[in-house]
Amino acid sequence: MSKNNNKKAPSPEKKETGNPYNLNIDAVNRLAEADNMPLPKNQKLRDPGKKYRSGFLDKIPGPIKALFVKFWFNGAVCFFIFWGLGILIPSMENMIIIMGLVLGMVTDIFVNNIFRFFAVVPGENDKWMMFPKKKYINFFLNIIYAFFILGTVISIYEGINSMGNALHGTTGVIYLGVEPVMFGIFYMGIDMLLITIKNVFVRIIQDAKDSTK
Repeated sequence: MSKNNNKKAPSPEKKETGNPYNLNIDAVNRLAEADNMPLPKNQKLRDPGKKYRSGFLDKIPGPIKALFVKFWFNGAVCFFIFWGLGILIPSMENMIIIMGLVLGMVTDIFVNNIFRFFAVVPGENDKWMMFPKKKYINFFLNIIYAFFILGTVISIYEGINSMGNALHGTTGVIYLGVEPVMFGIFYMGIDMLLITIKNVFVRIIQDAKDSTK
């Protein structure tokens, strides 16, 4: 009989698997320390909004951009609402109510958010807003504020026309009618005057608090 020369295959070495629920502490520590590692000298933090601020707009001084934004949006409201809806809304009282509501909403939804978006540092453009904080109550405050400015603008128009009638000895003649350019300038000028006064008082109060510390 031939001998059976079948050899047994060597059994694989058993590896110690250990407890499968144990975490790899070294890997966890490396992940935890990754955030604390300093950035390379030439590497800067990414700024997603930089491309919208760079270029031509970045070279324009902040006050000029703020004045233009306020002038353009307020003039646009006059163009689309006062001129556009003037035929459909013959009542001047109703037109004033609609203008005040739209001006306040445009300021809160568009103008203030544009200032926040283009701020390189958070809060940098707060000085151009009467109510800079993003709160629900400020939506209604901006509407009330818009009615106040609108009433002042109407008084300016009435004063100019009254002065013109007095100088020329006429009555009921409109020497300066409402149109988008002058309306935007008047509204923007009153708005910036009130915001400047507010900023001065805020600075005085803040200096007084700092001096008492």
